[in-house]
Amino acid sequence: MVLAPLQVSADALNYTWVLVVSFLIFFMHAGFAMLEAGQVRSKNVANQLTKNLLTWSVGVTVFFLIGAGVSSLVGGGGFSAAFMTSGTGWIDWLYGAVFAMTAATIVSGAVAGRAKLRAYVIYTFLLAAVIYPVVTGITWAGAYISFGGAGFTDFAGGMIVHGMGGIAGLTAAYVLGPRMGRYNEDGSVNVIPGHSLTFAVLGTLILAFGWYGFNVGTSAIIGEGFLGDQLGRVAMTTTIAMACGAMGAGLVAWMRTGKVDTLYVANGLLAGLVGITAIPHTTSWWGAFVVGGLAGIQLPLVFGFVEKTLKIDDVCAVFPVHGSAGVLGTLLYPFVAAPGVVDSVVNAFVAQVIGVVAIGAWTVIATAAVWGVLKAMGQARVTPEHEQEGLDVSEHGVETYPEFGDSVVADGGMTSENIRTDGGSKDD
Repeated sequence: MVLAPLQVSADALNYTWVLVVSFLIFFMHAGFAMLEAGQVRSKNVANQLTKNLLTWSVGVTVFFLIGAGVSSLVGGGGFSAAFMTSGTGWIDWLYGAVFAMTAATIVSGAVAGRAKLRAYVIYTFLLAAVIYPVVTGITWAGAYISFGGAGFTDFAGGMIVHGMGGIAGLTAAYVLGPRMGRYNEDGSVNVIPGHSLTFAVLGTLILAFGWYGFNVGTSAIIGEGFLGDQLGRVAMTTTIAMACGAMGAGLVAWMRTGKVDTLYVANGLLAGLVGITAIPHTTSWWGAFVVGGLAGIQLPLVFGFVEKTLKIDDVCAVFPVHGSAGVLGTLLYPFVAAPGVVDSVVNAFVAQVIGVVAIGAWTVIATAAVWGVLKAMGQARVTPEHEQEGLDVSEHGVETYPEFGDSVVADGGMTSENIRTDGGSKDD
């Protein structure tokens, strides 16, 4: 007679926790908005903010009507769309939706400054309806990926959410081409600094706060025995990895230039968080140092490779922050796991490789197809005149900083004062 009321109380606490976690993850959109707004030029700030607002508004609606059902269908269930459920099912849907929208909003930072708003909205629609749900369908919903008895492991979306979003952003940026003035005729790189380092760092810290919902929130289910070792482990590894990511990126910047680049430190912190997100529940304490540190170290190296070798203009560094860091952490799983977690390092590693390749290949093909069609139709990129003028005016008819009048557009143009060719940052 006592067990039933206790179970009701546990269920109530569980779903309250899931809602609180969902709200924390939703708050990450404020972080993405500030981080991206800070890294673009003043003439494109309103465009980035609008894209972040529409990512949630369009994406969450589409995920409710289509995406949740597609994920269930691909995973082997029926097309149990969210609107066909009720009560606790809607809570579960919201929890899935905030993860989906995180994957979607990552792309906006990569295509900043030149993508048409309508093109971005179309891609967001298709990502929420099909592209992301297929990824969750073959992993979390279906668990189809395995090798030698070892299944693909991704606890909170290091590869499924962030890796997928980073790869999608890189692919879209490649199809669109670089911003005007980003590269010279000889292939050398012009650095186009963002307009507010303050906004970028504020966005970073907001994202880090919300990330506890991402990782720790995924762990805690009251009454299931997870409140001890696993919950503490996830909180600990998440915190250590973000700290080591910031230090790793800052160290590389210091070794290369003699100065600690603030934006590298901020993005390195996020890369450390991405790196640990797939495996915080199994990683040893020392593994968190390894994953976070390597995720931070790879950030400036991969960013340089993308920028200078591949000639892809990834404005907000979404691939090194989310893509390569997500891949790195996912692949490190069997090597940094706590004792007794992995039966066969080889089988576990192969399963992780298969998962990364499957998710990456699907994301590249689907993203390239969507943006390729839009580009062929002349609907992917704004005109050179509109790009020079700024997307705030051409796409939205507003100026983010009207008190400066026409100088907002003029100062945002290609001048010797805000473009450097030495590979450094204006803030150095």
